[in-house]
Amino acid sequence: MIWLRSLLFQIAFLGWSTLVALYSLVPLALNRRQHIVSIGRMWSASINWMLRWITGIECAIEGREHIPDGAVMIAAKHQSLWDTSIVLGLFHWPAVVMKQELLRIPIYGALCRAQEMIAVDREGGAKALKSMLRDARKAAEAGRNLIIFPQGTRTLPGEQQPYQPGVAALYRELKIPVVPAAVNSGFFWPKHGIRRPPGTIVLRFLPAIPPGLSRDDFMRELESRIETAQAQLEAETRAKLQG
Repeated sequence: MIWLRSLLFQIAFLGWSTLVALYSLVPLALNRRQHIVSIGRMWSASINWMLRWITGIECAIEGREHIPDGAVMIAAKHQSLWDTSIVLGLFHWPAVVMKQELLRIPIYGALCRAQEMIAVDREGGAKALKSMLRDARKAAEAGRNLIIFPQGTRTLPGEQQPYQPGVAALYRELKIPVVPAAVNSGFFWPKHGIRRPPGTIVLRFLPAIPPGLSRDDFMRELESRIETAQAQLEAETRAKLQG
């Protein structure tokens, strides 16, 4: 039954996402950014609705009280596509730091440009870093929340990947609070395969790291907070799935 429901979700997700993308071509052609942002929020909510009713997966957001008012940077673990979709509904017009290669995806790349996401050329060296900092500064000055996945890639539950230096450069340049976050989406929306067991996807925000730390102290604090919370969340999830 889990495999059947997982397959039904995959079909519904791909079909609905295609329809939403095609519908977005109209405001994209008219350069209606706010309309595109609204469509993204609707798409985010619809994914959670499909997860709940087709696969029996609930979604829970914990620790919202840790997110200060004004522009902040959310530095989160990244395990699945759900992580990038949920932020479109949680925050108004978020600025997501993303790989430049994603801009080459038809329609999706154009929608990301229209929403002024922050694309990073990972092979671009100092020039790419300067461009990222410029775009991030503009977003922060507009009061937008920045979303970054500091390991730069999706990870499997329990997998360790190094934290990339870009997050430290943003912290030093922007001088805004950084809210670490843990997530267990990899158990329910795996990096590979379509199996989606019922349960609860949890996005857990942690107390903010204030600006002003040295680069090394910030990186140690960020990694320690995320990995400690991640280990606890994954242990809780495994216990519930096994129980």
